[in-house]
Amino acid sequence: MMENKMILIVKGTIHTETESLREGYIKIADGKIVELGPLSQCGDTAGFQVISVPEEAQVIPGMIDVHIHGADGADTMDATTESLTRIATAIAREGTTTFLATTITQSKEAIAAALANAADYIVRYNTPGKAECAGIHLEGPFLSAKRAGAQPPEYIIHPDIELFQHWQSIAQNLIKLVTLAPEVEGGLSLTRHLRETGVVASIGHSDATYDQCVEAIAAGASHVTHLFNGMRGLHHRDPGVVGAAFLQDELVVEVIADGIHIRPETVKIAFDQITDRRMILITDSMRAKCLKRGTYELGGQTVYVDQDARLADGTLAGSILKMKDAFKNIKEFTGCSMSGLIRMSASNAAKELGLFDRKGSIAIGKDADLVVLDDQWDVSLTLCRGKVAYDKRGMQHVTD
Repeated sequence: MMENKMILIVKGTIHTETESLREGYIKIADGKIVELGPLSQCGDTAGFQVISVPEEAQVIPGMIDVHIHGADGADTMDATTESLTRIATAIAREGTTTFLATTITQSKEAIAAALANAADYIVRYNTPGKAECAGIHLEGPFLSAKRAGAQPPEYIIHPDIELFQHWQSIAQNLIKLVTLAPEVEGGLSLTRHLRETGVVASIGHSDATYDQCVEAIAAGASHVTHLFNGMRGLHHRDPGVVGAAFLQDELVVEVIADGIHIRPETVKIAFDQITDRRMILITDSMRAKCLKRGTYELGGQTVYVDQDARLADGTLAGSILKMKDAFKNIKEFTGCSMSGLIRMSASNAAKELGLFDRKGSIAIGKDADLVVLDDQWDVSLTLCRGKVAYDKRGMQHVTD
């Protein structure tokens, strides 16, 4: 890993906040982007450690995953520093530089332990050189038992403002996003409370009708958790949650673009309705990501992993999707532009979480969260806050 705090990235096509520079440069100091532009205007390079990327490479902003349970054998619900460190290290290899540690429906005590651990990790161990945990996504237990999916139904409870306030206190106010079913008793009240306290309220694992979704939006809902999965679907006489996601401009919509949770053709239908302005890529990955096929655990349940992850009854149980593959898949499924890809993988999430002042695009003054894609659109290099977190080629391309 590089010890020099000043790094210069040259060549490739650099996709900045305002343009794509075919032969560009980025200067990094103290973890921030301090200068960028055409390579011909680079100027003084003294003191910089130079990374010269191939001409055919694409340099993009680090990806942001707002919905990830685990990776590489670790899970947020393990409630250990080691597990979150393992996740943050592993996902940098797939181009993710920022994430929300995501919980699952479990006992109140298990959720509290995971929240306390995540908050402690964020405050004490969120160091550069691995993906930054920017907060917590509380997925459950305030869900619809009818749309539980892989969420353990025995722990599902009605939305409770007092309980949420207790958990938010334990989490040091770092719960940034909550998935809930707004149609169940207490759902709208909690949705209003979330809006009033600056937390994103997401409709998910919900059997809400279209009209109930509209009511939830009026109360403050602004997000949809993993479109099509764990929700009332689209019917010609009942548009459901999916219809609300298609039509309501207030909603930012998560998509698991693995071709399994949603068929590629259906992803294209959704993209044409929602567009890259409101869609965000997530993985919803569990601990088996990066590991071999076998038997694993999610929320106290046995998960069987082969080409995907499923419970014994065949229910999809999270995913083993990598963000770099979601990025490539959505391009293949929809034919979207590079600017659209960047919005869906980084900018939209950064704006929604209030992080766009330092993440989500390549611009002067922002964190040096950068990903280099090779000519196959695979990740060859990841920088997290100015420090190399992953280098596929063993630093052979670095010169002094």
